Amino acid sequence: MPDTLSRRAAARAAVPDKQLLVAGSVALDTRDGPFGKVVYFALAASLILPIKVVAPVGADGAKRVAQAFSGRAIDIELLQILEAPTYRWRAHQDHGHNVDLGSSDNIYDSWTPSVPAGFDGWAFVGSMRPDRQAQLMEMLTGAELLAADAMLSYVQSQPPEARDVLAKAGWYFCNREEFAALGGKDPEEFRRQWWLNGLVIKAGALGLATYTEYGMIGIPALTDRPAVDTTGAGDALAGGMLARWLSTGGLSSGLQDALVWGVACASITISAVGVKGIAKATPRELIERVREVEKWQSRKS
Repeated sequence: MPDTLSRRAAARAAVPDKQLLVAGSVALDTRDGPFGKVVYFALAASLILPIKVVAPVGADGAKRVAQAFSGRAIDIELLQILEAPTYRWRAHQDHGHNVDLGSSDNIYDSWTPSVPAGFDGWAFVGSMRPDRQAQLMEMLTGAELLAADAMLSYVQSQPPEARDVLAKAGWYFCNREEFAALGGKDPEEFRRQWWLNGLVIKAGALGLATYTEYGMIGIPALTDRPAVDTTGAGDALAGGMLARWLSTGGLSSGLQDALVWGVACASITISAVGVKGIAKATPRELIERVREVEKWQSRKS
């Protein structure tokens, strides 16, 4: 216990003045709950440090989003409630993976994104319609770290726009299918081709691989626990990883530790349907899960 408390105290002491911001989509899926990139990312990140949210939500989903964020250090001043219907996403689970059944993203036509003036912290622009994603990234060019996420349906349907997002990113998160759809073959070559500081390739139960100029870091997934619902796992991973890394100073020496925290957040997320797992999680539970991932990693090495 003393070691755990000292680690938490050290993390708090190391929190820099830089802020963490997430921009993206709030979605209602076929389970009729508040999901989407912003929700999972923010819930995971807020277990570690405060976070700002930039997103559109329809009046039909605003109450459920507020309930999901209740009690967390999540600034929703830039969460815009619009008359347009909330972004809708349909999918079903197939052997632990979500199969996309289509979406309705008309809310993006009614949304005029706004970000804090002169924002110079860390920002994650979650996958959304690529034109809006690129617009937000243009608005966040002053960010010290600017990360983006891929979405297979948009990569396939709007490849030029998806590549525009990739070209603006400093860090890029994608799964193996999205990586292949973007023309990726060798990850390190891909990273250099697109001038990325970091490339995170998610592989579900196989864990993740992160590529930077300092080499590759692989983190195994925690597979000795059941995966109830994989929705949002990648977004929770990104939220936990970036929040932890920022809280410890953002040094290259802290990257592996941050990735472990991201995997722990993903593990908590997939333990229950929708946002229930990560929404009910506590900082103490997260630290316990981090320890579990660390032990699992040592067994797999």
